[in-house]
Amino acid sequence: MAVDYATLKKGGFMRQKQKNNFSLRLQVVGGNLTAENLKKIAEVAEKYGDGHVHLTSRQSVEIPFIKLDNIDEVKDLLAEGGVKPGVCGPRVRTVTACQGNQVCPSGNIDSYDIAKEIDKRYYAKELPHKFKFGVTGCQNNCLKAEENDVGIKGASIVSWDKDACIMCGVCLKACREGAITEENGELKLDTDKCNYCGRCEKACPTDAWKGENGYIVSFGGLFGNKIHRGEELIPVVTSKEQLFRVTDAAINFFNENANPGERFHFTLERVGIDKFKEVINKAYQS
Repeated sequence: MAVDYATLKKGGFMRQKQKNNFSLRLQVVGGNLTAENLKKIAEVAEKYGDGHVHLTSRQSVEIPFIKLDNIDEVKDLLAEGGVKPGVCGPRVRTVTACQGNQVCPSGNIDSYDIAKEIDKRYYAKELPHKFKFGVTGCQNNCLKAEENDVGIKGASIVSWDKDACIMCGVCLKACREGAITEENGELKLDTDKCNYCGRCEKACPTDAWKGENGYIVSFGGLFGNKIHRGEELIPVVTSKEQLFRVTDAAINFFNENANPGERFHFTLERVGIDKFKEVINKAYQS
């Protein structure tokens, strides 16, 4: 009986160099797994693999040395622990994320929450080629957002409350961009220099700097055989609704314009970045 390797790969079972052995990629959102998930993964690795798992560069888990004859049993056992096989091939892949502002003091956004929403909206969507999202909480950029087809970076859009300020100078030292200056007893923010890191807001002892969450979005990142840093083509996005209008527009543009086997960056190069800018700006301004 012929083996449908393409269907197996679509369902996360990737052929190994050892005949009839597969490395199973699991669906992991934002790098988060529960203790129950981990126990079941370990059980499967011991019972059906060779006793070890591999942590991928995109925060997923792979269980190698799964035998062809055991694939259905493996899926059933994983399901008992709430674990699902992942996907490979030309579709939206695992969404990566840092821990964001729910854990990290530097975070400006809830990265995991955004990752879950992206996963629910797009995960496994069929496309001309693979498509990757990455969400990072702030300018520290732990997730290297610009390496992704669409990268999302948490921003803090700050404003100064004069009445709450005691002019202690902490924010002047905290700002690494030189965007804050003192003039005639008042603080001035140079918005051209501000990179939305939020360090002033977090450092201020009196909450004189107020921050509103935002999203810096980059497009066309690539980090494989070819390397390209994703480009920021629109101003800071100020709401989730606006963010998902933008991501919808980006993924639809890729789906409608890409050739089979062509990554997003090369689609933008071939079709023209100006054409994409028109589409993405329309989504941003809607």
